[in-house]
Amino acid sequence: MTIPFNKPFMTGRELSNIAQAHMNGHLSGDGFFTKQCHRWLETHSRAQRALLTHSCTAALEMAALLIDLEPGDEVILPSFTFVSTANAFVLRGAVPVFLDIRADTLNIDERLIEAAITPRTKAICVVHYAGVSCEMDTILEIAARHNLRVIEDAAQGIYSTYKGRPLGAIGELGALSFHETKNIISGEGGALLIRDEALAERAEVIREKGTNRSKFFRGQVDKYTWVDVGSSYLPSELIAAFLAAQIDEGETITRNRLAIWDRYHAWAEKYEVRGLLRRPIVPAHCTHNAHMYYLLMPDLERRTRFIAKMKESGISTVFHYIPLHSAPAGKRYGRHAGDMAITDSTSERLVRLPLWVGLEEHLDRVLAAADDALAGL
Repeated sequence: MTIPFNKPFMTGRELSNIAQAHMNGHLSGDGFFTKQCHRWLETHSRAQRALLTHSCTAALEMAALLIDLEPGDEVILPSFTFVSTANAFVLRGAVPVFLDIRADTLNIDERLIEAAITPRTKAICVVHYAGVSCEMDTILEIAARHNLRVIEDAAQGIYSTYKGRPLGAIGELGALSFHETKNIISGEGGALLIRDEALAERAEVIREKGTNRSKFFRGQVDKYTWVDVGSSYLPSELIAAFLAAQIDEGETITRNRLAIWDRYHAWAEKYEVRGLLRRPIVPAHCTHNAHMYYLLMPDLERRTRFIAKMKESGISTVFHYIPLHSAPAGKRYGRHAGDMAITDSTSERLVRLPLWVGLEEHLDRVLAAADDALAGL
C-alpha cells in the first residue's frame, strides 16, 4: 500500500447534509447550511462577519477589492507562500513586495517590514505558515503607525491562535481555506473574515457580483440591482452542507491531527540533536492546529535523497513553495525588498511528511521508513 501525503477525511455526515440541502430546495448559495457555517465562523473567530467563498483565493480577491487597491499600490507579503496570496493583489494592478521570512516559524519577518514601506504601500498581507501565527502585535503596531491595512492569509490557520486570539480575525480582513488538504474541508472552499462591521455590507455586495441581492432577500429593498464591482464568490449550498459536517467534528479532527504531529515531533528530536534536521518551532504564545509536519534538511541534495528513499518505501513526502520572488510572474509583477536568503534556503530544504486523520494506523511504517531514509543520508 502506498501511503499518500494527504487523504481527505469524511465524518460520515457530509452526504446526508447534501441530501438535506436538496430536500430544502435550495442548492445555490446562502441557504440553511451556509448560514449555519457563517454563525459558527463568527463565533469561533470572533469576527464581526464571516462569508463563505468558493476558495481562499476568492476571499483574498475580495479583500483586495475591499481595501480599494489601485494600479501601482504596493502590498508587503512573504515570498514563501502560495501564488494566490500575490495574485489577489496583482489582479488589481498592485505590486507585491516580497520579504524574507523568519528562520524559526518561517513566517514573514516582521523586523523587515518597516524598511520596505514606501509612499505607495497600502497593506501588509501576512501568511500564518503551517498554522503557526505571525507576530501580529508588532505587525499591527507597524500598520497603525503607517496607516496600512492588515490582511491575514490564514489558509492554514483554522483552530490556531495567537495569544489566545483565533487566526483570521486579528487583522482587518482574513481568509480561510477549506481545500481538501486543510484541517476541515469542503473539497474547494474558503471564507472571508471581517473584523470591521463597516466593511461587511460592501463585502456582501462584492460577493454577490456587485449587486445588493443580499439586502433583497432580507426584505431591505424591493428589488436588487448592480451597485458596485464584484464577482461570483459565494459557494453552492452543497459545499456549505459538506463543510457543516466537517465543522461539527472539527475539534476532534484537530485533536487527532495534533496527536500525529506530537508523535512526529518526539520521533524527530533525536535527529535534531544530531544535527541531521530541524523540527518545526512553535512559539509559546501560539497554539497551532497540526496543519502540517515538516522537516528542514541540511541541504537540497539530502532532501532530494530523503524524498526518493521514502518514495521507494511507498510513502509520499513532498517539498513546498517555490519562492514567489524567483518565479517568472513574481519577477514580472512584483519585486523583493532586501535579502531573501532564508526564504531561498527554506525552499530548498523543507520536506513535508504525511499528515491526515487515519494515518495513525500506518504511522509506525512511516517512521520506520523515515529512519531508514535518514540512515542513508
